[in-house]
Amino acid sequence: MATNPPLAISQLLPLVHLLTNVLFFYPTELIDKCIGSKIHVIMKNEKEIVGTLLGFDDYVNMVLEDVTEFENTNEGRRVNKLDMILLNGNNIAMMVPGGDGPMPEYST
Repeated sequence: MATNPPLAISQLLPLVHLLTNVLFFYPTELIDKCIGSKIHVIMKNEKEIVGTLLGFDDYVNMVLEDVTEFENTNEGRRVNKLDMILLNGNNIAMMVPGGDGPMPEYST
């Protein structure tokens, strides 16, 4: 079994610089860039929400407008339209800037 030779320090430095720059970019700065844009939020309770981000606080509680809420139930996917919603940051699992929402369901 062939093994790859270890990388030289000069080969690792660009990667270290890249990671250092990424780590100094705080998540709230990324979220701030999304204000006024469409965002797809996946909640811990398996609901998915798509809307325009109006604002957020230090706890990542978010206010969205023109909201579509997707919820998977035993009967299939339920879709609710809302003018505005306040999301508790503790319940947010993931955010996708510019996301269009969950993939469409396909019957098998």
